[in-house]
Amino acid sequence: MAELSNAPKPDGEALVDIYRRMLRIERNDDAIRTAIRRGRLTMPYYSARGQEVIPATIGHLLTNEDQICTIYRGIQDMVAKDMPLKPLWAEIAGRIDGTCKGKGGPMHLTHPETGVMVTTGVVGSSMPIANGLAWAALLDESRRVVVAFFGDGASNIGAFHESLNLASVWKLPVLFVCPNNGFAEHTRYEVSTSVDRISRRAEAYGMPGFTVDGNDPDAMFAAVSQAIERARVGEGPTLLECTTFRFLGHVLGDDDFYMTKEEKDEALAKDPLPALRARLIAGGHASEEQLAAMQSDIEAEVAAAQEFGMNSPLPSVDELRRDVFEQEIAA
Repeated sequence: MAELSNAPKPDGEALVDIYRRMLRIERNDDAIRTAIRRGRLTMPYYSARGQEVIPATIGHLLTNEDQICTIYRGIQDMVAKDMPLKPLWAEIAGRIDGTCKGKGGPMHLTHPETGVMVTTGVVGSSMPIANGLAWAALLDESRRVVVAFFGDGASNIGAFHESLNLASVWKLPVLFVCPNNGFAEHTRYEVSTSVDRISRRAEAYGMPGFTVDGNDPDAMFAAVSQAIERARVGEGPTLLECTTFRFLGHVLGDDDFYMTKEEKDEALAKDPLPALRARLIAGGHASEEQLAAMQSDIEAEVAAAQEFGMNSPLPSVDELRRDVFEQEIAA
């Protein structure tokens, strides 16, 4: 296992921005879950409540040119990359003004303008796709970095091992980021994974691997900063395992029977969102009034996006044959 040294730390301005991204994730998540419960949206939804520090810190440290590939339970990764919410809501509502004209839905969101390149419904496939984008970054000699998000369960499939191997061989500018929340869908980590830390697997592929407290902005900032810098200067990929806990089940409506009450209560008591808010105020980085205004602005943004998405027209029948073939083929 590689060791972090001379690790950079976030200043007050960085912490405020990380909190902003966390709050944007949480407020948007709450609005989506509420809309589903009220019958306004019909869709599978995978809440990342409790895991906001991971994408928020990464989003803060990425540039507009940097790219991400995420998975079907990765709306938080897109929101943290500052993807606009109006086309996001239109897409999850299946409307024509969505990022994929309503044809991708919540499991296939994309917004290249902000670096949200791919959302995939296939477990683990974010990693080989990220390798392809990172290879393109090498070919065009940019300093662009690509992040592949994936769950702990995906670390047990072939795409994980193949992707890490090739990324290391080719020294690709990729960050492999695993928010390890302890559960692969409905299966506890220890039941299906042979190693105590996913980061140990990095050694087999000749790259640094770190297990980081994914609910600690300082730890995340330090690890991600160094991994990004390695990638930018051509030193290759890094595997980051970010330990966390999901407050809700794998999918909305899941009764999360596989979690014990004690571990869930303990995680809820350590909710990273109010913890960071308290830290900002105690440290003089932001006032109660400033954070209240921030929340009000974000809630207004989410509400406007929801209204836009719900009022966007449904796609026409003609869209069934568009974006399928480069040249239309007569039936």
